[in-house]
Amino acid sequence: MTITGTEVVLTGLDEIEIRQAAPPAPGPHGVLVRTEATGVAFAEVQMRRGRYPAQPAFPFVPGYDLVGEIVAVGSESSWRVGQRVAAMSRTGAWAEHVEVRDRDLVEVPAEIDPAVAVSLVVNGVTARQLLRASGIRSGRTALVLGAGGGIGTLLMQLAAAEGVRVIGTASARRHADLAHLGAELIDHRTEDVAARVAELAPGGVDAVFDPLGAASMRTSWRLLAPGGALLSYGSSATLHESGPWWRPYVGIVGLLARWELARLLGRTGGRRARTYYVRGDARFRADLAELFRMVTAGQLRPLIAERLGLEEAERALDLHLSGEKTGRIVLLPGSHPAGGPKC
Repeated sequence: MTITGTEVVLTGLDEIEIRQAAPPAPGPHGVLVRTEATGVAFAEVQMRRGRYPAQPAFPFVPGYDLVGEIVAVGSESSWRVGQRVAAMSRTGAWAEHVEVRDRDLVEVPAEIDPAVAVSLVVNGVTARQLLRASGIRSGRTALVLGAGGGIGTLLMQLAAAEGVRVIGTASARRHADLAHLGAELIDHRTEDVAARVAELAPGGVDAVFDPLGAASMRTSWRLLAPGGALLSYGSSATLHESGPWWRPYVGIVGLLARWELARLLGRTGGRRARTYYVRGDARFRADLAELFRMVTAGQLRPLIAERLGLEEAERALDLHLSGEKTGRIVLLPGSHPAGGPKC
């Protein structure tokens, strides 16, 4: 009997293959996870086009996060076979079997749906940490750009739970799906976002969460109230640009450096800006555990846009890029015999 599992491989620019591969044996401090769910994010869209920061050379298995069951453990691991865990892998998660370092794992409550759980691993922690980094308080106003995505939908919920007034941008076809989240919505495709924000918050907003890139950041900065914070966490608007992948980030860093110098010189009215990148450290694990608690307590509900099989990865990437779906697109590997990998 040959033990194999399905994996998705990016073999080149816009080239995707579905392969069968033997599961790896975990190292001494690692575990082998049988994947229940893995997420689809803009990171994989960028990787497909060779534009994600410091991505591996082709070919490689993408996949930023996963939830699954431990089916084998390393000789020095403290985890046990049968435990349900989540991890941020950055790559490698689009596979039925994934080796993960035991120090990167967070236990997942049995009652949480795997698609819901994986929606919290990167998206949920990013939203929670962005909100914390902004320093925004109850009664203040936040602007969430890209409110219909996996991070945006969670960011709006978490901000509203803290008593923050939320203005969000999303295409009109997403507004019905987002209405219950309590945000004031702007259609960025047909409305002048800056003008509408100025109408809704004449004194400016106290935080802007911007995943779009340098061009958007300039407008976001102008919309800040005195003492407000701009949090940049991506460059999605630059996907179709030519040139090296790092060029858009040079523009972001340049803007941040200019504004920080002005802040130090006392010329920004207390406004500040920074970029954000999620790190898989102890804070990450604590935040993810708290998000799991909030879901089980009914305080948070990730929006699942679509559930697809691993074999539908290319369709999942196209759907994500289309902007037609609200919330997180999730890949669900096929069923397995209990207690072991698929044979």
